[in-house]
Amino acid sequence: MEVVIKNLTKRYRGFKAIDGISFRINQGEVLGFLGPNGAGKSTTMKIITTYIAPSEGDVEVGGYSILTHPQEVRRQIGYLPENNPLYLDMPIMDYLAFSARLQGVAQAKVQQRVNEMIKVCGLGGEKHKLIGELSKGYRQRVGLAQAMIHDPQVLILDEPTTGLDPNQIIEIRKLIKEIGKQKTVILSTHILPEVEATCDRILIINKGQIVADGTPETLRKQAKGREVIRVKIEDGTEEEVMNALKGLPSILSIETLSGRENTFELQADKFATPKRDIFKLCVDKGWTLTEMVPFETSLEDVFHDLTIS
Repeated sequence: MEVVIKNLTKRYRGFKAIDGISFRINQGEVLGFLGPNGAGKSTTMKIITTYIAPSEGDVEVGGYSILTHPQEVRRQIGYLPENNPLYLDMPIMDYLAFSARLQGVAQAKVQQRVNEMIKVCGLGGEKHKLIGELSKGYRQRVGLAQAMIHDPQVLILDEPTTGLDPNQIIEIRKLIKEIGKQKTVILSTHILPEVEATCDRILIINKGQIVADGTPETLRKQAKGREVIRVKIEDGTEEEVMNALKGLPSILSIETLSGRENTFELQADKFATPKRDIFKLCVDKGWTLTEMVPFETSLEDVFHDLTIS
């Protein structure tokens, strides 16, 4: 199911938490929704779920507007908020059945859906316990189960792997990827490797505005503007090599790496490709190029560059 955000703005006493943002999420797509604290990420997600109303703009979920058909929108959405509110005194099975009835699941299908969610979310060994007796990781699984109990077409997950151990994180990532083949998933997290492992596309918001939108690979290429390369050049003195490298027009800056003789870290001028120049320099000087390693721009670097004040 498609989700369309149209010129969305939210004001709080004159302050714009989000400022005219627009984007589209396609069915079968897992979108990583990123941003620093206060960027407008949670506000956007709350508007999509109809928890709060926008100051301007609209959101359509499966063709239904949050302004004119909020109840229809709610039926299509499963939501796991970051704080994961649960009734701690309820047994897991009772809580999921209660959640199913709240979400309008037909009485004849409630037990079937509860059993399915117990299996999908790995709660079989804990299903007869009170929620308050569970570890944080298992409570997170219960929250994920209640978000999916009514088989929603759109799943909104805010920090879904919080409190999970490494094995559980891998399982939840696989589950999200599998769900994303048929449903629309919006995943908000601060764990950037999780985004790369789970999401088809990344959207970064900062100060209420979208600053990046694309696949992880696309964003890395767009942010790569200046390529960083580590080189080791032998047969010339360190001073000779450094001075010669500084003379290349494609090199913006150069630093020696401490503890490694004749090894340098070079930053290329924007959009330049210095590898050929470096190789030709070594041939002309009779030097031996023993190492030339490009550094790939990480998602952390992209996020930092786009959101740093």
